[in-house]
Amino acid sequence: MSTIQTPAATIEVTAKDLQGPGVVACPNPKMALWSNHPRVFIDLAHGGVGQCPYCGTAYKLKAGEIISGGH
Repeated sequence: MSTIQTPAATIEVTAKDLQGPGVVACPNPKMALWSNHPRVFIDLAHGGVGQCPYCGTAYKLKAGEIISGGH
């Protein structure tokens, strides 16, 4: 049994949208309050893509964006 869901939506993010070195938070500020779930941090530093385990939203680093601030 796979834990990967079909993405509910795919959100393209820029380096400015990251919450830390290579991570983005879900739910994001543009999501409706009624659909909130516990905040999770999704790693985009390894491959540039990630998916929320709660709502299935996929996050993708925009082409050409560079992640900085890592170790």
